[in-house]
Amino acid sequence: MLARRIRQSTGGELDDSAILAVAEATGAPVGYVRLAVRSLPEERTGTPLDKARSAFFAFDTTTRRYAMAGVLATFIGLLLTLAHSLGDVSGFSGTLAIIGIVGAAWNCAVARNARTAAAAGAFAAGLAFLMMTLFTFLLGMLPAVPSSGPIPGFILLFIPAGALVGLGAYGVVSWVRSKLGLKDPAKERHELLGQLLEIQDRLRSDEKFVTFLSTDIVGSTRIKAESDPLSVEFTFNEYHKFVEAVAYKHGGRVHSTAGDGVTVVFDEPKRAYAAGRALMAGLFEFNAFRNRLTKPIELRAGLHTGSVLAPGQDIKSVNFAHVIDIAAHLQKACPIGCLAVSDTTAFYLPGGKDSVGTEFIEAQDVKGVVWRPKSHVPPSAAVT
Repeated sequence: MLARRIRQSTGGELDDSAILAVAEATGAPVGYVRLAVRSLPEERTGTPLDKARSAFFAFDTTTRRYAMAGVLATFIGLLLTLAHSLGDVSGFSGTLAIIGIVGAAWNCAVARNARTAAAAGAFAAGLAFLMMTLFTFLLGMLPAVPSSGPIPGFILLFIPAGALVGLGAYGVVSWVRSKLGLKDPAKERHELLGQLLEIQDRLRSDEKFVTFLSTDIVGSTRIKAESDPLSVEFTFNEYHKFVEAVAYKHGGRVHSTAGDGVTVVFDEPKRAYAAGRALMAGLFEFNAFRNRLTKPIELRAGLHTGSVLAPGQDIKSVNFAHVIDIAAHLQKACPIGCLAVSDTTAFYLPGGKDSVGTEFIEAQDVKGVVWRPKSHVPPSAAVT
């Protein structure tokens, strides 16, 4: 699908860069992508030249060098035959043949490596010699055209000479590139890909798989307005100590506090779920012995699991992770006195969602299941 879309946007042509982009984006081998591109149906009619270009760019770079060498060798063989047999005094055919030879040398110079350059040069020289004998033979069949072909044994000189020319052209271009500070495009791309992978590996080394528990006191603004300020300060300080103690007991640690909300982080979803349930179950004792307000404190909580990038493995340096946002959204959508567990977190719990509850919610396109304490009586007006 990706290759088809790129073909549509480029007018039916997929070059090396596009094929490599598809391979890198999908993780498929380059050879497989080339095969898939060749099997794509033509979605728009084009000229024969367009189809030929598409077929040419579908080849890998080594095959492309050989294909171009074959085309240029045929062109050179025809022009040299015409110049020799027809006595081209203008030199037009010979000039075009020289241009073709220069093109063949350049085709070798831009090869992927010296071995391919030498092989392409030898192939071009040998094929050009064969084309000269073929066209000479065909012209000899015409009665009015005198023709004499090259000496057959010279092919043994043409092939190594072509290999040397190809190897020399490759060496000259490589030397010029090094003097000018230029790099071979294929090698430079490979180096850049290596650097990119190294950067990605270093970034992934800071990746942690964690679970966030987001809690909030229901109606805290109204409670503060109706209560004595000293009682509010004492009770809310005790509440933060209560959350921190529960988190520490279950292997978690307080990540951040914002107003009356507390976010706690855990390395294991099972421990985070146990801590969330302990918070809800421990509220009865907290309200009985540590709450100095006129009304009991009620909580909502949300759990979500995911990967975050923590520089230096310091989870407290993570402040804008999507995992934290989802936990907070689930907390806001959760019924009072309950714990909302995302489907992602529930997947890692023994028994899955069925072990949590039968009441389901959704927040920011993330689905979750609600754990409700058995002793908790749902309020007459649920807050969502």
